[in-house]
Parts: sequence; structure tokens; C-alpha cells
Amino acid sequence: MPETLKPPYLKKAGQRGRISVWIVDGTYVRTHVDEEFTNYGQHYNFKYIPKEEFWIDREGKPDELKFFVDHLLVEHRLMESGVPYDQALVAADKAELAERKRAGDVKRMTKGGQLPDAKEVHVRLWKKLESMVSVWIVDGRLVRSVFDVDFTEGGHDYVYEFVPQNEVWIDNDLEEAERPYVLLHELHERNLMAQSWDYDRAHEDSSKIEYHCRHNPNELHAALGKEGWE
Repeated sequence: MPETLKPPYLKKAGQRGRISVWIVDGTYVRTHVDEEFTNYGQHYNFKYIPKEEFWIDREGKPDELKFFVDHLLVEHRLMESGVPYDQALVAADKAELAERKRAGDVKRMTKGGQLPDAKEVHVRLWKKLESMVSVWIVDGRLVRSVFDVDFTEGGHDYVYEFVPQNEVWIDNDLEEAERPYVLLHELHERNLMAQSWDYDRAHEDSSKIEYHCRHNPNELHAALGKEGWE
């Protein structure tokens, strides 16, 4: 345990054996440590996290801590024993999805055995752009439980087949102050992919712009304007 709480540590959420579970300021981590940090992490995937700590990003809607911790317990145990990340992730996702199913999320979204409707995860329309792209705040928990357990922060129709055409999704788990930076990333990435860029290249370019604006917030508004956000 740190001698004094300071970024990124916010509060201790529990103890799982020798592992301390910490709620951290994900915005601070993404801005000053690693822009690719998402909802949670452990040492064997993010080397800057101490070996006996799990980091969970402060949730905008705090209702997924148990799922994230159960995921990390499997991932950490397997990677500590030498299992490669890709294999550990599959096993951890399977364990997490089982917990989500037990919590009733899947049943809620598949009433009468029907396929889930993507529109059911819409929380509110943030904005409809002149390009006819609609930006939605979505229920991140339901997206992860039903469509893609690894969904984090945001996404759009050029990456996720379950996102309706001409939609960009922003996870309601993100704190409001951070949403514009993720929005910039997703709009820029989508615009590049619409020009036939492949995902990896578009994602890398979008991460650079997002990182720049996190460190130069006065440029954020202009950057969003270039992506069609007026």
C-alpha cells in the first residue's frame, strides 16, 4: 500500500489473498502514464502496475467492480505461471462472462430468446452530426455483457459489427470530463477508416491525436471541429 495516496490511487476497494484491489484515476493514468490503459489492469499486462495490485478505473457508473476483479484474478494467475496474454485473456473473458450471465444481464437483453437489440443499450443521444453520424452515450455494462466483453471507452460501426450504421458509441462508464477525448479518438478513427485506412493504422493515428489533446486541452475544441463536431 502506498505510504500516501496520490495519483493514480484513489481508494482501496478490497483484498483478494495477496492482491490489493485499488480504484485508480484512469484519466490520470491515460494522460500521464499510458494512454492505452482502459477499465482495469494487472502487472503482467501493464508493467507499471505493482505485481500484487489490481488497478480498477474509477467507474462513472459503479456497478462492474466484481466482474473486473474476477477477470483479473484469472488473467493474473495464468500469466504469472507463464501463459501468454492472448490465452490468459480468453480464459479471463470466459470467467467474466459467466459472472455477467449469473447477474442477469444477458437475460435482460435477450427477452423471449430473441437476439439482443443494439438500440437497447442507448442511454442518450449526445449529438447528431451534419454527416448524419449519431453519437450515443451507451450502457457500457450491457455492451460488455451481451455484445463484447472487451468493449471499453468507445467504438463505432467501422470496428464493431454490432454498432448500427452511422453510430459512434461512448461508454457511460467514462467520467464526463474525459468523454470528449475519447470522442475525438473515435471520430478521427472512424473518419480515417471511411477513407479506407485499416484499423491498426487508424487507431495508432487517433491515439496520437488523443494523447496530444490530453496534454494540450486548449486544442481539443478545434480538433473536434475538424472531425465534424460543431
